[in-house]
Amino acid sequence: MLNKIQAFFEKNFAPYAESGVSIEQQLNLATAALLIEMSFQDERVDELEVASVKASIIKNLNLSEDEAEKLYVLAEEAKNKATDYHQFTKLIAENFTQSKKVELIEALWRVAFADKTLDKYEENMVRRISDLIHVSHKDFIRAKHRAESMSLQA
Repeated sequence: MLNKIQAFFEKNFAPYAESGVSIEQQLNLATAALLIEMSFQDERVDELEVASVKASIIKNLNLSEDEAEKLYVLAEEAKNKATDYHQFTKLIAENFTQSKKVELIEALWRVAFADKTLDKYEENMVRRISDLIHVSHKDFIRAKHRAESMSLQA
């Protein structure tokens, strides 16, 4: 699995980098894995949620649609093999700026609202991730309201 991820990043993002997965690549994978995990929280993966995950990957990680699709597949594999998402949140907590953390929380909310139904498990996951990556309650609520407002406009 790690070899697949490393090969993907070396081919698509760091052709001249030394061998190994950079911290930026690890952060991209962690972000994508958390977004994918959000789409599974209500036990039914809706097409709108998958589209929201991929749109967030494209926007937040500045990837093409093809790169986002490949990362989505790899992140889904990583998510399926992870026993929990603390490995992802620890990396994010240590390396993201506060504004990037809030962007991630808002992206998670957008996935949660994508199917127009906020499930209690989705809200619980965003709350836990927010706490684990040290996002204030005020920013957590503001991100929720922005995402909810955007979902109502769509």
